[in-house]
Amino acid sequence: MLSFFRVNARYQTISLVVFFLLLRLPFFLGGAPLLIPELSWMLVGEQMGRGFMLYRDVWDNVSPFSGLTYWLIDSLFGRTQWVYQLAAMTVSIVQILYFNYVIHSREVFPERTFLPGALYSLFLNISFDMGTLSPMLMANTFLLFAFGSIVKMLVRREVTTQVFEMGLYIGIATLFYLPASLFVIWAFLALLFYTGSTIRHHLLGLFGSLFPLLMVVLFFYLNNGIESLNRNLLTSVFQVKQYNLNDFSSLLASLLLPLGFGIMGFMRIFTTLRFVNYQTRIQQVMALWFIVAVFTIPLMQFLAPMQFVIFIPPAAFFATHYFQSFKKKSLADELQFTLMGAVIILIQYQGLRGIIPGISMGRLENLRTKPANLPEQITGKRILVLGSHSGEYINNYTATPYLNWELASYDLRSLDNFDSVIHVYDNFKKDPPDYVIDKVNLMPKLLSRVPALQKQYKLSAWKGIYERTN
Repeated sequence: MLSFFRVNARYQTISLVVFFLLLRLPFFLGGAPLLIPELSWMLVGEQMGRGFMLYRDVWDNVSPFSGLTYWLIDSLFGRTQWVYQLAAMTVSIVQILYFNYVIHSREVFPERTFLPGALYSLFLNISFDMGTLSPMLMANTFLLFAFGSIVKMLVRREVTTQVFEMGLYIGIATLFYLPASLFVIWAFLALLFYTGSTIRHHLLGLFGSLFPLLMVVLFFYLNNGIESLNRNLLTSVFQVKQYNLNDFSSLLASLLLPLGFGIMGFMRIFTTLRFVNYQTRIQQVMALWFIVAVFTIPLMQFLAPMQFVIFIPPAAFFATHYFQSFKKKSLADELQFTLMGAVIILIQYQGLRGIIPGISMGRLENLRTKPANLPEQITGKRILVLGSHSGEYINNYTATPYLNWELASYDLRSLDNFDSVIHVYDNFKKDPPDYVIDKVNLMPKLLSRVPALQKQYKLSAWKGIYERTN
């Protein structure tokens, strides 16, 4: 397989697509479990499709362009998981082909091969949750476009107006996934250390990254949503942490091989002296990518392999160097590549199908939705879950803006505050739920604080469930 992707031929572009689709074959054969974040993204799209504005009427910390994407998918196809997975595959294929194109066409390595794309394909399948249309996956596409712009400037040894294009891509990536904003630092350092950029160029790049952000802020300002934007998106990056979704064992198992081969490839750079200047600079730029990506980890809402897709470009880049660094092609290289691919596929199948009984590693059990123990009558209803939802919304619809429990606590945990009480009442009045699933025993206090709701909701025959009476 390694020798196959070393062949420099045009048909290899098709081979990369086919190779990636074969790696995603488990998704076609039996589907993938619905994940809690995935369900939340679908619910955001649904609410936006009903005319509710993100942040102001839908309390969630998904970034605006990601919310817009989920709204578009829901408007066209509804809550259909395979459409989200198909969209994720399309985005992944774009990343694979573009990454390989930049490396191949700009002669970043002495040997022109399709190995970068093959490794990128493998690393995008280190865990089954990589098959979801996550905000980080979409943001990663535009970070790659920014990388392509930087490579053009490094190859030509001059800074052009493409610096604005580079900044624009980073700004768009930020609007898909807010922690991607840290890559403004990456771009600044790349221009500062490896190009002949001036203050004018830096300001142009900064304006390019700020321009789409300012347009979004202006939109929310004109629609009376600037305070909601700040509370639900900007400050929530530091406040909202869903530790119950973390799965450290699966995370470590998934990242071990990509980062391991990437680190080995990086170390071999110091023993290889056959690079020209611009190739060395590109290597250093990609090393900076990895360093900046590390600083996004504290900003992640939860820790799962899908969140670490941002590490795949440097891992694939340096792993490519590792496999190309051996002067003589040997059977050992082929075996290493084949064994790495086999282990990655095994991890993916273990996560999806549990082919090794008794081992939960890779299964991401904390991340999966679980069928809620709800009465049959609560199906296809508009509900509100007080507490972290796990599967209550699978066969129901969300009501009120309080989708994200950590953000909803801003109001619902402050019922001794008069403004919060008014807020809660207005939100119930605007979009009243048919049932309230109280997982934190908050409803009694809420009804006592809001007498008008006490007339509309009563405790049902089922424990912890309140139903609307009128």
